[in-house]
Amino acid sequence: MGLCLGLAGLLAVPANFPGLGADARLTLAVFTLATCAWVATPLDDTQVALGAGLVLTVGGVTAAEAFFATLGDPTIWLLICAFVLAAAVAESGLAGRLAAFLVGGARTVRQLAHLTTAALVVSAFAVPATSGRAALALPVFVALARALAGRRRVVVALALLFPTVILLSAVATLIGAGAHLITVSVLWEATGQRIGFHQWLLLGLPLAVVSSHLAAEVVLALTTRREDRRLPVRIAPADIERCGERPVTGPLTPVERRCAALLGAVVVLWSAEPLHGMSPALVALAGAVAVTAPGVGAVTLRAALATVPWSLLLFMAATMGMGVALLTSGAAEWLLGWLPEGAVAPWLFLGAVVALSTAAHLVLQSRSARSAVLVPLVVAGAVGAGVDPVSAALASTAAAGFCHTLPASAKPVALFGDVPDVPTYTPRDLLRLSAVLAPLTAALVLLFALAVWPLFGVAP
Repeated sequence: MGLCLGLAGLLAVPANFPGLGADARLTLAVFTLATCAWVATPLDDTQVALGAGLVLTVGGVTAAEAFFATLGDPTIWLLICAFVLAAAVAESGLAGRLAAFLVGGARTVRQLAHLTTAALVVSAFAVPATSGRAALALPVFVALARALAGRRRVVVALALLFPTVILLSAVATLIGAGAHLITVSVLWEATGQRIGFHQWLLLGLPLAVVSSHLAAEVVLALTTRREDRRLPVRIAPADIERCGERPVTGPLTPVERRCAALLGAVVVLWSAEPLHGMSPALVALAGAVAVTAPGVGAVTLRAALATVPWSLLLFMAATMGMGVALLTSGAAEWLLGWLPEGAVAPWLFLGAVVALSTAAHLVLQSRSARSAVLVPLVVAGAVGAGVDPVSAALASTAAAGFCHTLPASAKPVALFGDVPDVPTYTPRDLLRLSAVLAPLTAALVLLFALAVWPLFGVAP
C-alpha cells in the first residue's frame, strides 16, 4: 500500500511525467489508489469505487450528471430486471425440475458431468451473476453428493465442476456477469459501438459451451480414476427433491407453466432484437412486470426486489464511470504510450491481452473491478494497434472469467469449497486444476478471437 501511496504522490506533482494532463494525472492517481484498496485492504469494494468516483467528479474529470447517469444506464436496468426474473424462477421451482430432468438421465460419471455442465450453461440465461447461480446450484450439488455417498473422488470432482462451469459459462450471455455490462458501457463510450444481447449471444455462447465441456473433461481427468468412471451411477428425481422445497416430478403447476412461458418469451425477444428493435432492458422490464403481476407471477415485486444485489449495482455504476474517465481524460492513452506506433499483429496483441486478463484474478478478486481496470486500457491499446476494439474487449472479458486458482479468487469457488458434511476440494486441488485449465482456457479464447468470431463479423 505504501508503494501505491508513493506512486499517487508522484502523480500529484506536475513536474513529474511531462505531457500528462491534469485530468489524466488525477485519474491515474485515483485508479492506483482504488486498485490497491481493492487488492490489499479489507475495505468494501463498492465503498472504494464510490469514493473513487466521488473524487473524479469533484476534481472535474467527470461531470456530476454523467457520473450519476451511469446508475440509469440501460445495462443496469437490464441486470435489475434480470434479477427479478431470476427470483421468480427460483421461487417457482423450475430450476429443480430442470436439474432433475437432466442429471436423472445420467448412467455414467462422464454423462453425469456433462449433463450437469449443460444444465449450468442453461442457467446462465435465467440467473444473472455467477454468485446467484452458485447459490441456486448448491442444493443440487448437495443432493448429488448425498446420492453418491461413498464415492469420494466423484463427489470432489462434482464440487470442482460446479464453480468451474458457472464461471466459464458466464460468457454465454450479456447478463452472465456484471463485468460484461462494464465492457459494453466502455465500448459504447470509447467507440460508439454497442453490443446487444443477440450479438453477445452469438459470440459468447459457443465459447461458453466448448470451454465448459472441455473443463468437465479436465476435472474428470484430474480428480477421478478410470475405475471411478466405469462404475454406473443412478440419480433419482427423489434425490434432488429431498434437498429442495418443491416437487421436481409430476405435471407442471400453473405457476411453473406461466413462469416458464414468460422466461422463454423474454429470452426469445432478447435474441431477436434485430427483428423488433426493442432494447434488452425494455424487454426485461416487461418480463419483470409480468412475472410479478398478481395472479400471474410466482413472486411479489417487493420480494423480488429484495433479492437484487444493490451494492453490486452501485459498484458497477461507479466502475463504469471510472472506466470512462480513464479513456476520456487521456490517462489510458498515456499509459499505452510505450507501445510501438502503427499496426501490430492481431494474434500478438490479442495473445498479450488474453494472457494478462487470465492472470489478473491473482491480483484483483472482483471480476467487475478487473474489467473496469483492463477494458479501458485494452480498448485504447487496440485502437492504437489497429486491432478491432470489440474483439479485444471481448477477449479480455472472456479470459478474465477464469478465476479458479485460489479459494478467494471468486465467490462460487469459495462457496463450493466449504460445504458442511460433504467432501469437497482443497486449495491444492484448485492449484492442480488451474495449472492445466488456465493455459487451455486462454488458448481457447485466443482461438475464438482469431478464427471463430470473425465468422460473426468481429474480425481482429
